[in-house]
Amino acid sequence: MAATDRPNPTDRPEPVTGPGERLALNGMGSFEWDLDAGTLALDDAGMAVFDLGPGEFDGTPEGLGLRIPAEDGLRLADTVIAVLEGGEEVYGAYFTVNRRDGRAQWTHTQGRVVREPDGRPYRILGIVRDATAELEHATILRRLETARAQQTTIVQRTTEALSRAVTVDDVTATLTGAGALERLGADGLALGLVENGAMRIIALSGESLEILSERKFTRLDGSLPLSAAVITRQARFVTSLTELAQEFPLLSDYLSRIRFDAAAYLPLIAQAKAIGGLVLFYRRRSEFSPEEKNLCLGLAGIVAQSLQRALLFDQEREFATGLQAAMLPRRIPEITGGEIAVRYHSAWSGREVGGDWYDVISLPRDRVGIVVGDVQGHDTHAAAIMGQLRIALRAYAGEGHPPSTVLARASRFLAELDTERFATCMYAQVDLETGGVRAVRAGHLGPLIRHTDGRTGWPNVRGGLPLGLASIFEQEDFPETRLDLVPGETLVLCTDGLVEEPGTAITQGMEALAHAVRSGPQEAGALADHLSDRLWERWGSGDDVALLVLRRAPDPGTHRAPRIHQYIHQADPEGLSEARYALRQALRDWGVPELADDVELAAGELLVNALLHTDGGAVLTMEVLPEPVRRIRLWVKDRSSVWPRRRTPGESATTGRGLLLVDALATHWGVESRGDGKAVWCEFDAAGSAARHSG
Repeated sequence: MAATDRPNPTDRPEPVTGPGERLALNGMGSFEWDLDAGTLALDDAGMAVFDLGPGEFDGTPEGLGLRIPAEDGLRLADTVIAVLEGGEEVYGAYFTVNRRDGRAQWTHTQGRVVREPDGRPYRILGIVRDATAELEHATILRRLETARAQQTTIVQRTTEALSRAVTVDDVTATLTGAGALERLGADGLALGLVENGAMRIIALSGESLEILSERKFTRLDGSLPLSAAVITRQARFVTSLTELAQEFPLLSDYLSRIRFDAAAYLPLIAQAKAIGGLVLFYRRRSEFSPEEKNLCLGLAGIVAQSLQRALLFDQEREFATGLQAAMLPRRIPEITGGEIAVRYHSAWSGREVGGDWYDVISLPRDRVGIVVGDVQGHDTHAAAIMGQLRIALRAYAGEGHPPSTVLARASRFLAELDTERFATCMYAQVDLETGGVRAVRAGHLGPLIRHTDGRTGWPNVRGGLPLGLASIFEQEDFPETRLDLVPGETLVLCTDGLVEEPGTAITQGMEALAHAVRSGPQEAGALADHLSDRLWERWGSGDDVALLVLRRAPDPGTHRAPRIHQYIHQADPEGLSEARYALRQALRDWGVPELADDVELAAGELLVNALLHTDGGAVLTMEVLPEPVRRIRLWVKDRSSVWPRRRTPGESATTGRGLLLVDALATHWGVESRGDGKAVWCEFDAAGSAARHSG
């Protein structure tokens, strides 16, 4: 059968007819087409369908060209030829008829081919009818169906996008971001919140609407269309902004400058309360159909619910973060001999708050206690436990207890609280005058140290169980680790949120932290900002972060008496190599490079002796003593109270020659007690050495 698909009525202008005229045109006529003679006979009704009067039709198919457009005529001819040549019997087609008043009338024809016994066609019998009303009704239905589909898509997309919005900022970003206006089916948008009897515009999107930001705050008195819609809780659909400007003179200047033709002013109602207003602006719109009005009201309801949910979230989060901030120390005490910087970041997502904390505690004998810790959980209960634990730990430290006792008592305190929470903690007592550090861990990440030469290291700080669990399992043993912080070195403590990235090993985060510390600035505050920017924002952290940076003040000596310091860990070949390089570079800078070999050899012997025969690292110091004779003094300090003694090894001995070498190379050497350890020193005559080398 020949194709009988109906044409799309929107391809041609629709006829504009009144009811009476449409009835007159709703006729049906018949025709007989003699294919052999080439004649076409129309009855009176058929003549009326084609709007042909007496004498206007010559009785041939070509004569209908007076009313049928050329392209429709060609299409009809192709249809008939295909039927005739294909051996088919019937056909049907839609076409237009140009009536004498200039209107386009949709018309339908249906014909049956009459054939000879041998199959040759010789006649076509058929009917023609006015199909305008039929297609017009189909067009209306199609438009309604299309409009409903579009509205359903708009509602679904908007609902889906706003379902992911958590905060008010998320809501505004969703409504103003890329593709948002298209998703809403609008050309512009303004969103306002009711606050203390005023309307605050919190979002604008669309060309030329930025001028409305000049009226970001307005009184909720009905003097503007949006506030009027909010007060009356009635939506208003405007198709003439000029008329709207006459009604609201305060807005007339702005409405004359924005490039829109229509607007929908919609109150945002949530739980029977007006919480704000939404304006949707449109171009090339002269009316709002009932379906379009319902769509706007539906969108306003979706936005209102999302906005109310976001407002509640923001209020809860503000309360939680305020509680958390109140639990942290308001000020950090000033210290002598160094600088401290602290940073705290709340998690980016969720209303949950964590139990991370930091503290800096002034201790007797000019020492300082530094703490970072993390209470299990992410809720206000964790924050409350954190506050109590921080105060208890501060009190125990302030009483002068050693670090191991401080954590043992803090663990017992947490275990006795009516909670099942535990906490991890890193606590250290620092003497900035001597550089001594006494560190303890309770299931927490250890400290990171940046040395004066830029290297970083994670010293092996022994640890115990987390606070609370240690008391429950009766293992309140928190062994101390002694460290030395030489002048200019930096100690970094943090909670795991700074080094943990979901889906990756914590070692990757620790490596990233070490790299950021190495490449960061020297000053403590600048380094803390650097780490926050590079790491916390890098992870996109969903966890809280507490960060503490302590730097011991550098001690370069004076211009006449310069000085360098370096700490060497046990079993750190790289540290020994860096120390030798630092000594040689310093002697070159001080103008006595000829002493480099002797000083480097003596330093190596003293350092190896300290690292092999003591339980810890060693502090290396080299300085210039300008009076009474300019000389170089080398110090190697360790924590052992056992003094070295010079021995006389046999010819086959492989050890025991260190002090003999020092005695042979240096002009003087000796040993001094230094608090909880000793310092071995040796001196080199700079003036004499220079004279010998010049001679």
